[in-house]
Amino acid sequence: MSNTPIELKGSSFTLSVVHLHDANPEVIRQALEDKIAQAPAFLRHAPVVVNIASIEEEVEWRAINEAIAATGLRIMGVSGCKIPRLKTEIDRAGIPLLTEGKEKASRPAPSDPTPPPPVASQITKTRLIDQPVRSGQRIYAPHCDLIVTNHVSAGAELIADGNIHVYGMMRGRALAGAGGDRDAQIFCTHLAAELVSIAGNIG
Repeated sequence: MSNTPIELKGSSFTLSVVHLHDANPEVIRQALEDKIAQAPAFLRHAPVVVNIASIEEEVEWRAINEAIAATGLRIMGVSGCKIPRLKTEIDRAGIPLLTEGKEKASRPAPSDPTPPPPVASQITKTRLIDQPVRSGQRIYAPHCDLIVTNHVSAGAELIADGNIHVYGMMRGRALAGAGGDRDAQIFCTHLAAELVSIAGNIG
């Protein structure tokens, strides 16, 4: 047992980021409800980060905050805020202001307008996890398959819009076809899952 009452450790969590392109609270609420209906197993009551970098018009943060909360999503932070007044309003609401990742912050401006090669716009077809997935962790693979080459503990959750492959003991929850793909499949070498679901249908 540790002699100290608390211990601070670095860690990482997978959070969905909601990129806002419209400042109308009602438009935002309806769009989010439509998205949640497409993948309720993953998005209902999910923690999210709200990115407002694309919004340059006047924003009523209180109304936007209430609209997002009405959908059941839980705001963990706001990123991409460039307006000092809005930063103050968000901070007073008790919501953390997050900075973009180091890669974005340090990336220099392009020297010429040459478009990137087509391969850069291709969607990744598979997400690979080679570390153990521990209790309380949630791994999501949007628009692709998820492959785990290690054990998945009870209380952990794997979610993929495509198929899920687990090459190890599977004791947690597996939700394939989260985007509504009824043809998605779940493959496990040792299945002892708490829950398996395909396109919202629990097996």
